[in-house]
Amino acid sequence: MAVLGPKARALAAEVADTVTFALGDQPRAEVARLARDFRTSGDLELALAVPVIGDAVAPHMARPDTDPAALRAADALTVLPDDPAAAAEEIQRRREEIGFSYFVFGADFADRFAPVVAELAGR
Repeated sequence: MAVLGPKARALAAEVADTVTFALGDQPRAEVARLARDFRTSGDLELALAVPVIGDAVAPHMARPDTDPAALRAADALTVLPDDPAAAAEEIQRRREEIGFSYFVFGADFADRFAPVVAELAGR
């Protein structure tokens, strides 16, 4: 279930097994607080949709006017580095520090992120 507002979060806490926050340019600290607050409401898995890799925006996952540089400047979690090794490190950081279990990427990034998946599977 994708959520952002308090009513959707409350409903998700009651009925969902996995929750994705509907994020835009919220900074890392705000998302970490949301995740921490949400974790107290039950044993749920957290997923993170990542529509931006480097400067590429996945179609249908973000608005067409999405600005990757602005997302990076805001320390938003909706963007990952283009370099597979750096992306793998950042995904691991988000897993350890915030508790995300799942990451959702656009299909256009599948080939580019095969090395990231392989590296994370070896950890």
